[in-house]
Amino acid sequence: MIDVLYEDNHLIAINKKPGDIVQADKTGDKPLSEYIKEYIKKKYQKPGNVFLGTIHRLDRPTSGIILYARTSKALKRMNEQFRNQLIEKTYWAIVDKYPPHSKGTLENYLMKNQKKNKSVITDKKGKYAMLDYKVIKQLQNFVHLEIKPKTGRHHQIRVQLANIGCIIKGDIKYGAKRSNKDKGISLVAKEIKFTHPTTKREITITAPIPNNNIWKACK
Repeated sequence: MIDVLYEDNHLIAINKKPGDIVQADKTGDKPLSEYIKEYIKKKYQKPGNVFLGTIHRLDRPTSGIILYARTSKALKRMNEQFRNQLIEKTYWAIVDKYPPHSKGTLENYLMKNQKKNKSVITDKKGKYAMLDYKVIKQLQNFVHLEIKPKTGRHHQIRVQLANIGCIIKGDIKYGAKRSNKDKGISLVAKEIKFTHPTTKREITITAPIPNNNIWKACK
């Protein structure tokens, strides 16, 4: 079953669960894109192959909004918006420590280790990464942050927050002591704002918070 957050003739947005993969990879697991194609084929009784373009990605353990294109025109125009940094994405994270400041901007250079599927912060080598963060709420044992990435680098939010001592709950790869029960991490793609590729209307899509006690405490 897929959780559709937005749908029209050109776009479809899904509330991705932790563990879902956005598109086929070396694991051989069935990707979310195939489930969406099956959904579209059945709902609209489409003969033949269903077009579905991947506009952006989310890490496998991350949940929240993932946006796909249903037409090649929409894919091309949305890719241009991402390239030109015209799309605003907001993430929510639960981290294990209060950051150095209640809000701030993180700027680093990242390099990807292909073998370990991990990014590391380097001294002005690799790709430039930037994000804004702010504290939303101090929880009993954790801190609820809002993050707005300005670039889209591999594992950017995870590695940049870990670098300031704010490890995302459940993110063993970047220093968490234990995993979450659902094997995901407490990082949610909460909101996305963009210009519709054909109607030119401003679109805002918001994902619900995950249904567990720690996220409910963030309300």
